[in-house]
Amino acid sequence: MQLTLNPARALPRLGRQSGMTLIELLVVLVILTLVAGLIGPQVLNQLGGAKTKTAAVQIKELEQSLDLFKLDVGRYPSDAEGLRSLVERPGTASGWNGPYLKKELPNDPWGAPYQYKFPGRKGGPDVFSFGADGKAGGEGENADIYN
Repeated sequence: MQLTLNPARALPRLGRQSGMTLIELLVVLVILTLVAGLIGPQVLNQLGGAKTKTAAVQIKELEQSLDLFKLDVGRYPSDAEGLRSLVERPGTASGWNGPYLKKELPNDPWGAPYQYKFPGRKGGPDVFSFGADGKAGGEGENADIYN
């Protein structure tokens, strides 16, 4: 029995190579860019909205702690005492039974301290954040967040 090898069958065809052409790669990149352009802003808007909601929840917790402070001391903290009086006893607060927060005084989701003003806009205490830009006023993510 004699084996004969056909050289054309032994070597793979050089004319047919598997893989993608440059044009196919460019088309895929364009499609991915378009999809990212459509979906990306929506994802970023959701992330920003989450920070605003987090700030609103934290402000509500601070407001409740201020109410507990008032029940014990008989008044809200002064501007000079500020929110720090929720975790450290002020010298002029007889009846203080704190700390009124389980943790240290939080910063807003953008890393800045929460602001406190008494009396506030409606006569009670105001607890607020200046938003993403850290400045008074603004719109969207830069808007101030009040209790």
